[in-house]
Amino acid sequence: MTNIKKPQNSDKYYWTQHVWHKMQQYGISEQTVRRIIRNPERVEEGIVPDTIAVCQRRGKKNKYEIWVMYQERKKSKLKNVKGKIVVITTWRYPGISPKGKAISIPDDILKEIMGFLKNTDNDTE
Repeated sequence: MTNIKKPQNSDKYYWTQHVWHKMQQYGISEQTVRRIIRNPERVEEGIVPDTIAVCQRRGKKNKYEIWVMYQERKKSKLKNVKGKIVVITTWRYPGISPKGKAISIPDDILKEIMGFLKNTDNDTE
């Protein structure tokens, strides 16, 4: 696990604990995640409802993709999430993923993400 600085929530981005752990696991910096969101090479519908998955390709010899899944929250009961880009998760995909097909996310990760989204929708802060 790489020692990546924990991203700070701002007026534009809300970072989940899950994405921070994945950033550490894959050695992906906050700046890289922001760059991919701002300038994606590819945009797909996220595997979780109402999410967007974006990626950029990396590597010269051993090609891979860095994916970021996020959700744009125009409305939310949580004051700290409303109107922000909620960065949910990030991962590395070895090689080049097939276009237009669902990107596979392990079941345990999918359950964790769905739990987070459910909690932020139902919370009344």
